[in-house]
Amino acid sequence: MKIGNLELENNIFLAPMAGITDLPFRLICKENGAGLVYTEMVSAKALLYGDEKTKLLLKTCKEEHPLAVQIFGSDLDAIAYASKYVSQIGEIVDINMGCPAPKIVKNGDGSKLLLNLDLVEKIVKTAVENASVPVTVKIRLGWDSENIVAVEAAKIIEKAGASAITVHGRTRSQYYSGQADWNMIKKVKESVSIPVIGNGDIRSGRDAKKALEQSNVDAIMVRKSISWESLDF
Repeated sequence: MKIGNLELENNIFLAPMAGITDLPFRLICKENGAGLVYTEMVSAKALLYGDEKTKLLLKTCKEEHPLAVQIFGSDLDAIAYASKYVSQIGEIVDINMGCPAPKIVKNGDGSKLLLNLDLVEKIVKTAVENASVPVTVKIRLGWDSENIVAVEAAKIIEKAGASAITVHGRTRSQYYSGQADWNMIKKVKESVSIPVIGNGDIRSGRDAKKALEQSNVDAIMVRKSISWESLDF
């Protein structure tokens, strides 16, 4: 599978998880067959201000590459700076537009951006203009059941220059409750030409295989390590 000009060994990716996907964890997942691993999400504004604790989250080593570095934020100056900065660390700049945490959305970041698609477009354009590696975006289906915007957002993100999009099959209001809607993820896949990565409720090789077949996505993103061999293709 390819994202932009980056060719990956397989299409099973490790999801970025705050407080979990540090360097040792990513290395373990890489050893168990992950085709792409992601850092914990880091604040674009914190990078702009030179926060040393934030920089520590970006510690890496050659054995885990290719690596996607996930940033979050809504300030365009911070996005521009962070996109340049992390382009020197990983092979992909990923923008988080799906985090449901109150401390993130209260500042207009994460999944709150799905209520402002004009700003989504500006953020992606800014990142693409400043990054020297492919830019990808992670979203949810929308803010709540009354605001399902995944297809519309995906089209905007693609037009703005992103190289791939990840969709978690829940709304922000669901957090992690209920079941991920892979039919909606499939609709996103059918609406754009860039690669789509599906995310949600992948707990086993059987789940992974079913999700790939049901949605026809290009890749899946999991919240724990799954060996490629366990898919039994």
